[in-house]
Amino acid sequence: MFCEKPSGMFKTLIRRNSSRSRKENSLFFLSLLLAVIAFYIVLSLPAQDVMLFLQKMESDAVDKLMAMIPLFYGATLVILFFLVYYAGSFWIGRRRHEFGVYLLLGLGRTKLFWLLLAEDLSGSVLALAIGIPAAVLISELTSLVTAKAVGLGIIGHQSSFSLRAALWTAAGFLLVKFAAFLILGAKIARKEIGSLLQDTPEGVKKQKPTAVYLVSLFAGLICLTAAFAMAAGGISWRQIDKMGYTLALGLFGTAFLFYGLRFAMNFLARRENRVSLPAGRGRGNDNNSLKLQVFDFRQLEETVIRHSGAMAVSFLLILAALCCFGSGVAIARDNDWSKEHVLDYTFLDNAEEEKKGTVRETLTARGLDTQFSSLFEMKVGHIRTTEDYEHAFQMETVMDALAGLPESYAREVLLNNLSYVSSPHLISLTGYNALLDAAGLPELELEKGEAGVYIDPEFTDDERTGILNVVLSEEPEAVLNGAAIRLTGEVQTTALVTDRLITLSFALILPDEQFEYYTQGDYSVYLNGVLSEEAVRGKSLLQAISSVNQKLDEAGLPYESFLQNMGRQLFYTVAASYLTIYLAAIFLIVANTVIGVQFLMGQQKAGRRYRTLVRLGADYGMLCRSAARQIRWYFGIPVVLAAAGSLFGERALLTGLLAFEMRESIPEMIRLSVPMLLLLFAVEYFYIMLVRRISARYLLTLMEPEREE
Repeated sequence: MFCEKPSGMFKTLIRRNSSRSRKENSLFFLSLLLAVIAFYIVLSLPAQDVMLFLQKMESDAVDKLMAMIPLFYGATLVILFFLVYYAGSFWIGRRRHEFGVYLLLGLGRTKLFWLLLAEDLSGSVLALAIGIPAAVLISELTSLVTAKAVGLGIIGHQSSFSLRAALWTAAGFLLVKFAAFLILGAKIARKEIGSLLQDTPEGVKKQKPTAVYLVSLFAGLICLTAAFAMAAGGISWRQIDKMGYTLALGLFGTAFLFYGLRFAMNFLARRENRVSLPAGRGRGNDNNSLKLQVFDFRQLEETVIRHSGAMAVSFLLILAALCCFGSGVAIARDNDWSKEHVLDYTFLDNAEEEKKGTVRETLTARGLDTQFSSLFEMKVGHIRTTEDYEHAFQMETVMDALAGLPESYAREVLLNNLSYVSSPHLISLTGYNALLDAAGLPELELEKGEAGVYIDPEFTDDERTGILNVVLSEEPEAVLNGAAIRLTGEVQTTALVTDRLITLSFALILPDEQFEYYTQGDYSVYLNGVLSEEAVRGKSLLQAISSVNQKLDEAGLPYESFLQNMGRQLFYTVAASYLTIYLAAIFLIVANTVIGVQFLMGQQKAGRRYRTLVRLGADYGMLCRSAARQIRWYFGIPVVLAAAGSLFGERALLTGLLAFEMRESIPEMIRLSVPMLLLLFAVEYFYIMLVRRISARYLLTLMEPEREE
């Protein structure tokens, strides 16, 4: 047969087998497709508009981030290799009888090897042909959505297709596929015809006493509880040895837990057996359905016995995916993109008294003053009317009023922070009112002997601000350098400058006359600017500020711009979110593919049992429902355990990633990530349905009568 027109036969076989492989092994093909998309997206980061923008604002940090990408790429290639090898072994094992028939019909072993290689290459090229264009589209959308989320608009968007990323994606993907195929293809080509034609069902491992599994189950729960407690409490992040203890407890706990699950599976099977016996009397097919539930749990019990290690690895991968994805989304959403954007530029004008105002003069001389709709001075100084700076300001009335409020974490933070305020910064009222006017907010009205309270938004939150506003509504009296002043109005939090020239944890806003008196004319002057409509007309904010930046650089003026602050926030988002979400995608792809492939392998090994059920009267629908129950349990065990663990794991990851002053927002960040975790559960449901469909197709082949010679 194979001797006639071998070239045409090869082409026919390659086309037919490649198409059948993608259809019957759609779970594996989909996983490879998603891996290609993930590879391209992370490798194309340097070509995205957002990263090009970041390169200008945070070049050193971005360079370090880009240096890490090859490490992520290499590590995920290794993970992908094991995935390809594991899933490929299932597919080739499923076709061993077919390969034996090919050899019987005269196909040489060398030709069989090249046939398999051509099939594999055909599927790989198709995965790349679909995956890379899809990845380009996703990366384009990601770049646009990120830019819009931060208020930059389309930012003169250009196509971010990266030929380098596409080539590296294709090279890495094909290298992994080829390496795995060489091993698998060599194995199948060396096998004897008889071993290929003969089914080799997997034996059951010897059972140990029930007490062993019960002790292992409780030991696993104890170890995992201790590991999660150490990580979530921050103990693991203090020293390397503590982290080592945590990882050891987590790994051993996972191994013990899944080894001990054999006890739970055995208990459920016995329980179903007891329940089904009286319930099935005289109920015909209903009794068979109930009996299959016992069969289901026995199947699961044997699967857990044989593959508890693989299930434990899948659990760890899903747990890592949930933690990475939840943390990445939480960090991205917690970045305050909605933070009020008032100022575009800040210049520091700290020359000698006789030379003050030179920045404004330089702008006017260069014709740059027309680029701004508003230029105003922000004066900030210290108390200079006394040398006893440590006791220049007291507000006992405020502290007493706070102490009398209901207990809360925010109140305790306020009491702690304000207890250190003894020499606050002073802000001129005129400059601050100009800032409020630029922000479209009502101006602050102060009489002589009154003061407003300012706290930079980095040092407070809505809850603390609300508590302090309750106290200020009573206009408490304070003492400034021996003179009584009344604190009035609400806490002011509009940022004084564009970026980080100055951030004040507590300051007093004073009328200009009192400001001049207490500072004795010794203060810093910050010239704030807001771009005019003419400067922005027809451009995005990025383009407008970049254009003005170039002119300011030529003028030699030091400045801070809104884009510096935005660039820093964007960098943290990319570094903490993009990469964690990328890792989550890889972990999730691998974990679900391993679970699905392992179930399908186990189902194939139990093919004779399913045929026996058919002979005993089980129909196709009953077998499909039985397989569906097994799939739900098989996916559900690691997924549910990982979901429960992620509640602690995500907190642990955020504790390690976030700065100390940001950790109080961890509960809120975890709540923000919950909707995205639900999305991941939807992905799990999709995988379950996909495995069910593949399983149903296999069960349909078992419904045909088998001849026994």
